[in-house]
Amino acid sequence: MERPITPPPKAAAAQPGVLPRSPLTPEQVKRIEINRLKAKALRDQREAEIRKQTEGSTSNMATGQKRAHSAISTSNVPANSRDGGANRVKPGGFRPLDEIQPARNFSKYVEYDFSKMTDTKGGFLTAEDDPHNKALHAPNAEEKPAHMTLKEWERHQTLKKLRDQKAGPFEPGLSVLKTEKNKVCRECQSLEIDWKWDEIFKCSICNSCKDKFPDKYSLLTKTEAKEDYLLTDPELKDEELLPHLERPNPHKSTWNNMMLYLRYQVEEYAIQKKWGSEEALDEAFEKRESDKKKRKQDKFKSKLQELKKRTRVEAYRRNRKGEGGGDFGDDLGNGGKHTHVWGRTIENEETGIGVKTCVECGMEVEELEF
Repeated sequence: MERPITPPPKAAAAQPGVLPRSPLTPEQVKRIEINRLKAKALRDQREAEIRKQTEGSTSNMATGQKRAHSAISTSNVPANSRDGGANRVKPGGFRPLDEIQPARNFSKYVEYDFSKMTDTKGGFLTAEDDPHNKALHAPNAEEKPAHMTLKEWERHQTLKKLRDQKAGPFEPGLSVLKTEKNKVCRECQSLEIDWKWDEIFKCSICNSCKDKFPDKYSLLTKTEAKEDYLLTDPELKDEELLPHLERPNPHKSTWNNMMLYLRYQVEEYAIQKKWGSEEALDEAFEKRESDKKKRKQDKFKSKLQELKKRTRVEAYRRNRKGEGGGDFGDDLGNGGKHTHVWGRTIENEETGIGVKTCVECGMEVEELEF
């Protein structure tokens, strides 16, 4: 019986500018048929091997027993398989990006993982560069960890803020029973006090009383405490003496944190313990201001005197060179003009410079002796 032959395709209508397709030669038809038979034989052989392995593994298995991993593994993939995904299976699991290789010119830029690097402000370093430096590669508490999602990180930051402020679920419990452990507001005896202030300033006060008495419970900066109450840096840094609350600097985030002090605590220490009374504090403040003003005036006078010295030296050098000139009001020989008659030189107590006065017109001129 002869094998049915596929009829040749019908000739399409000739298009302008396109040549008709030439028919296949007998040699080409023979080669196509041989390749088709070879592919079919290989497929039948592979299916027979798989069927034999499956029958051998299932015949020896009891009911309900699982097949071995080798029976269903894709590691025994034939070399002529055209499934590219089957060759990518690795022990760590399938990861498509592992098979993506960068171009040769850009390989040195792709191999760095900036998420594992530390910005030292002088370059990016990894743990491989300095593996023994634990402080350099310590996790940053302000950055989101890699294993957290953005939503989990926001929840973690919110809980951390509430924990620091002792608010929400972290607020200490209140009891209606009158016990000695209950802390009340020192002004209105309320139980709802600011636990953050109680922990830092050791001051039991509620939020309404803080707004009601700003002259006692307002916060002072470190600069205000030094200028208004004449306190020193060692006194302000002593937390047992003057506790302080730290806040981020509002002027620039990279500057040191702002140190805030409670007004009534600063006043109690400065007036009662350090200076003794408000009058003594005012006297010390006035004395310090007068000393500051005197130093400023002395500095101005010294600069003015130095300027006068430089000016007179330049005038003396010009006169020595014969360029002429003279002081204002001197007789230049034009006839009929006033000629000064200078008296004895008297030293000025404020400036320390000698001053001579004209006897006739009263003009004063400072004189500097070389």
